[in-house]
Amino acid sequence: MVCTLWSCYPWPVLGLPPTWYKSPPYRSRMVREPRVLLAEMGCPIADAVEVRVWDSSAEVRCLVLLLRPEGSGGLGEDQLVELVTRDSMIGVARL
Repeated sequence: MVCTLWSCYPWPVLGLPPTWYKSPPYRSRMVREPRVLLAEMGCPIADAVEVRVWDSSAEVRCLVLLLRPEGSGGLGEDQLVELVTRDSMIGVARL
């Protein structure tokens, strides 16, 4: 997801956004070539995975639903929370 308003970034939960997150080059490339940009950021996406880019706005808000990591079925909520990172919450990293 790419937010051009920056109002959807959850500052109270994640702290200050990274500087690149608000940069026009990042936002532009994420819309134009998300698979390439994510691979450059260390988060390659398999060809079999469909990539859709949604730009949130004042009328549309998006929510990232994280995939449960393999082998984490026996972990409790507190243990799962420890796996979540800022980058996984903004969609540029996997757990």
